[in-house]
Amino acid sequence: MDFINNYIETNKERLLDELFALLRIPSVSADPKYKADVARTAHAVADSLRAAGADNVRVNATEGHPIVTAEKIINPSLPTVLCYGHYDVQPADPVDLWDSPPFEPVIKNGNIYARGACDDKGQVYMHVKAFEAMMQNNALPCNVKFIIEGEEEVGSPNLGTFIKENKDLLSCDVILISDTSIIANDVPSVTVGLRGLTYMEVEVTGPNRDLHSGVYGGAVANPINTLCDMISSLIDKDGHITIEGFYDDVALISDSERAEMAKTPFSLDEYKQDLAINDVKGEKGYSTLERSSIRPTLDVNGIWGGYTGEGSKTVLPSKAYAKISMRLVPDQSSEKIAELFDKHFNKIAPPYVKVKVTHHHGGEPVVVPLDFPPMQAAIMAMEKTFGKKPIPTREGGSIPIVAMFEKVLGAKSILMGFGLNSDAIHSPNEHYGLFNYYKGIETLPWFFKYYSELK
Repeated sequence: MDFINNYIETNKERLLDELFALLRIPSVSADPKYKADVARTAHAVADSLRAAGADNVRVNATEGHPIVTAEKIINPSLPTVLCYGHYDVQPADPVDLWDSPPFEPVIKNGNIYARGACDDKGQVYMHVKAFEAMMQNNALPCNVKFIIEGEEEVGSPNLGTFIKENKDLLSCDVILISDTSIIANDVPSVTVGLRGLTYMEVEVTGPNRDLHSGVYGGAVANPINTLCDMISSLIDKDGHITIEGFYDDVALISDSERAEMAKTPFSLDEYKQDLAINDVKGEKGYSTLERSSIRPTLDVNGIWGGYTGEGSKTVLPSKAYAKISMRLVPDQSSEKIAELFDKHFNKIAPPYVKVKVTHHHGGEPVVVPLDFPPMQAAIMAMEKTFGKKPIPTREGGSIPIVAMFEKVLGAKSILMGFGLNSDAIHSPNEHYGLFNYYKGIETLPWFFKYYSELK
C-alpha cells in the first residue's frame, strides 16, 4: 500500500482541480431553484466513479433528488465495503457573511473555502480518489460499493425507501462513512458514537388576523411573546429539559468512560476564544465535551413572526413560528421524543393561543463497539498514517441513516471522518484543510487493507 503517497504527490493538482469542479456546482437540496444543479452534481459524481474504475454506475431517480450507486466486485467470496456519502450541501445563506463567494472555491491558509468543502463533497471525493488509486495500482483488496445521495441535508426523505427496495444491490459487510471529524490534525480520532435527532416545527396562533398593536396591544395576547415564554420554559436554570419523560431512556455513561473522554485534548479558553464568547452554558454537572456528545439537548433553530421588513410596522401578529431540534443519546427514540414534545407543548399552551406541532424528521443515536473488527481496522489505518493511535470519540451531530442502514441492511457503520470542528460546516466560510483532504485519500486504502486481513 506504500504506492498511495506517490500517487497523491504525482496527481496532487488534478485531485484538487476535480474537487473544485464539484464544489462549483450549487447542489443545495433544500431550495427547489437548485434542482437542476443538484441533478448535475449527481451526474458529475457518477462520471468520477466511472473514471475511477467503478462498474454498474447508476444515477437513480427518486421522488426527490437522485441517488448515485456504483460497485466494484473483484471476488464475491471477499468482504464488501459500502461507502456512503452525500453530494448535496446546505444553503449558503447568509451569503454576505462569506469572505469569498460560496461556490467559487479558493485556497487560503492551507484550507479550501467553499460550501460543501468539508460537508460532504470533500470527504466524499476522498473515497472516490482513494478507490481510484487502489484501482490504478491493482491494490483493491476487497469488494466496494458506493451510495452517494443528494438529500442528506434535508433529512434523507427518500433514502430509506431506496435502501429497502435495493437491499441486494447494497448488500455489504460493513458501511464506511466520512461525514465526521477528528480532534485535530495532530490528534487523530475515530467516531464511535453519534447523537440522534428529532426535528419539530411549532405554530402558535392568537387572533384570527394581524392587529394594530396600539388598538389591541395589552388586551390580546401576542403569539410571539407567548411562543417565547413557552420556549423559555422548555429548559430550566440548570440546563435540564423540562419535557415530562424526556430523560427516561437516557443511557448513563460510566465514570470510567467519562474519565476516558476527559483525556481528550481540550482547552476551554481556546474554545471560548474561537467562538468569541465570554462563557459556556449547558446542563449542570457535565463538562463542555460531555454536553456536546453524551447528553441530549434542545435548541431553537429558527423563530419568526410578525413584521421583519425595513422600517417599522406596529403590528400584533396573528401567528408565530419556531423550528426546534433535540439531539438524542442512547437509548432514546426519536419517535417517542417527538410524541413527548408534542404532548408537552400542547399542555403548556395558555388558553389564549392555539398551537400546532409538526414532526419533520428524526434519526436514532448510534454507538459502535471498539472491539468490532472494522473499527479495529479504522483505528489501525489512522495510526498508520497519522503516526499515533486515534482517540475514540462520540460526536454531537447526527447521521440518521446510520441506524437505518443497520436495521435494513444488517450492517454496522464505521464513522471515519477527517474534518475539524472548526471547519464552519453549515456556516459562512465553510472550509476543509488540504492536509485533511490528502490525508483522507492516504488513509482510506489502509482501512481496506486492514479490514480485509481482519475479516
